[in-house]
Amino acid sequence: MTFRIVVGSDSAGFEYKEALKKDLQADDRVVEVIDVGVQGGDADTDYPHVAVDAARRVAAGDADRALLVCGTGLGVAIAANKVPGIRAVTAHDSYSVERSVLSNNAQVLTMGQRVVGLELARKLAREWLSYEFDDTSKSADKVAAITAYEERATE
Repeated sequence: MTFRIVVGSDSAGFEYKEALKKDLQADDRVVEVIDVGVQGGDADTDYPHVAVDAARRVAAGDADRALLVCGTGLGVAIAANKVPGIRAVTAHDSYSVERSVLSNNAQVLTMGQRVVGLELARKLAREWLSYEFDDTSKSADKVAAITAYEERATE
């Protein structure tokens, strides 16, 4: 499988976003990397704007997944989850990254530059690309239930 990945960060996650972007661009499983910021001079852009932009691109089908970084990974996850159809998770360990895709069909992975070391973040991003949700798995009914709750909430 190949992916179109959106990357984004605030100023607190900028260095990791740049390193992870380079890794993704070099990965054969990634056909496109879309950087929604911040850029070097955009330090004043708040994370909700970047996270929602990235999540909207995934929800619209312009990208398959998004990788977002802020200080903790929590703020960008909360903001991305405000976009209908998006399941964003903060994960700083291999098992959680695996389950975020296999059990929850999360399209957005978030990390905290102030929480996890860079080499671990790079490892987790590589692992994240190796997982694909199985629509016939036991988890499919649970993901469908989440989707149904979301659809009822937006009616």
